Amino acid sequence: MPPTSKKRLRRRTLRQILGGVRRRTRRAAGRARSVWRRSLQLQVVTSTLVISVTVVVVLGVFLSDQINRSVIESRQQSSATEALADRVQIADALSQKPDDQAKSTSDASGNAPADPLDDVMDTITGSGENGSKKRYEVLVLNTSNPGRSRASGKVTPEDVPQALQQALRRDERKYEFDKPYRFTAPITFTGESQPTPTLVIGGVVNLLDGQNYEVYHFFPISEEERMLSNVRLAIAVVGLGLVVLLAAIAYLVARQVVSPVRLAREAAERLAAGKLDERLKVRGEDDLARLATSFNEMAVNLALKIHQLEELSQVQRQFVSDVSHELRTPLTTVRMAADLLYDAREDFDPMAARSAELMQAQLERFESMLADLLEISRYDAGAATLDLDPVDVRDVVLRAIGDSEALAERHSTRFELRLPNEPCMAEIDNRRVERILRNLLFNAIEHGEGRDVVVTVGADRDAVAVAVRDHGIGLKAGEDTMVFDRFWRADPSRARTIGGTGLGLAISREDASLHGGWLQAWGQQGEGSQFRLTLPRVAGTDLKGSPLSLVPPEIEMRRTWRGQMTPVLLPASADGAGYDED
Repeated sequence: MPPTSKKRLRRRTLRQILGGVRRRTRRAAGRARSVWRRSLQLQVVTSTLVISVTVVVVLGVFLSDQINRSVIESRQQSSATEALADRVQIADALSQKPDDQAKSTSDASGNAPADPLDDVMDTITGSGENGSKKRYEVLVLNTSNPGRSRASGKVTPEDVPQALQQALRRDERKYEFDKPYRFTAPITFTGESQPTPTLVIGGVVNLLDGQNYEVYHFFPISEEERMLSNVRLAIAVVGLGLVVLLAAIAYLVARQVVSPVRLAREAAERLAAGKLDERLKVRGEDDLARLATSFNEMAVNLALKIHQLEELSQVQRQFVSDVSHELRTPLTTVRMAADLLYDAREDFDPMAARSAELMQAQLERFESMLADLLEISRYDAGAATLDLDPVDVRDVVLRAIGDSEALAERHSTRFELRLPNEPCMAEIDNRRVERILRNLLFNAIEHGEGRDVVVTVGADRDAVAVAVRDHGIGLKAGEDTMVFDRFWRADPSRARTIGGTGLGLAISREDASLHGGWLQAWGQQGEGSQFRLTLPRVAGTDLKGSPLSLVPPEIEMRRTWRGQMTPVLLPASADGAGYDED
């Protein structure tokens, strides 16, 4: 395999691996977000834990800082006091007259007098015969005579911090004896491998003969550092224990509060599912117990109201059904008499002939309304069924248009058909779908004000749709759902021009719902309206979208061009793009 192909293969493999990792990460994050949104107990415990950690960290940092400052300041103060006392002793020893020094330092055997600087060094460091060893070291430097310098322990002049020495020498003239310079740094003394945290205090001893001595005290603070480290560790351990304890308390309290709420939620879900005998157990007399009592009272009242409404609805449905059936017999008799009068109207005087024609027209409308009431009563009783057959929706549309052509001619309305070339097969009830389309066409003719009615058919892999567009008065805001109510009119003062019963669109929506489809309306004043019927290709499947837009294409393009609206599209299917149900 060529090197270029190997590189491409490696890059492709790496992209696949990274893509898989990203997908798994997104899925894990999605599951975590879902668990977080659904669990009130987790939210309470997490919030308590975050707040507790914040409080403990702030308090721990504050306490640690205060303890650290107190210990260090105390150590610095005591060290400065000891360094001052040592400098006083050094100054007294070096300020004595030579005769006094000889008398005080000569021994009984007549040996040469000892150097007072050595004596005072033994005294202040505790290295003499009767002294106790001190915890610190001392370095005395004679700037004019380096041979007069002394040091205790392993301290050398190189151990003095340069910054401290420079500051001391720079401010030597204005130096105050009881206010030394301090410097804290890790110092690696001669013969040691690890640096030691050390407090270095420097001062100057000025003699009358003009000689100056720089005195440096080295105070190791390792013990203080260990103590502070132990204190910080103790604060961290106590803080962690406190956080865990607070989290456990929050968990128990949240569980105690959330558990009754969870039981109430489960009971409410079962009650919403139709189990009206669902009740909560009441324990105690606290707020949760009162909540359970109120829930049970609500469930009892709700069950009672639902039972009353069911009885009332059943009585109403039975009344409508009985009245509709009982009216058929007298209506048949009246219909026969009206037909005889209508056939003999030419022998009547003009007024009687006109009366016969009006009676004939109103009887036809009454029969249509009676048929619609019977149909509505079947839907209310849940007795409506489908007679499904695989049908080409284009043929159903053509038949509905053929039934509407006579009415369209009377209103000077023309139909504009937009049919696909391929068959649009779907499992539907031919009679009911044709009735839906006739109602939509009649409605478009009545409110189209004589303008063209556009009928569009579309299909994709899962659904078929028919859109009926008119260019009439349109609908106001909010009327796109009210238009399917029974006996609803956009303008109550306007009479029905085609003798409708006011139940056509309500029955059409019930027919669409019986198929598992949608019947939706769009309208805008001055722009007309459009009704869209969407049906699944296979009966019983759920709709995910519609192959046609609810908003007319020209309105959609105009709004998009104006920047007022962007069409919402579903992912393209095998047969074409789909629109969402909104």
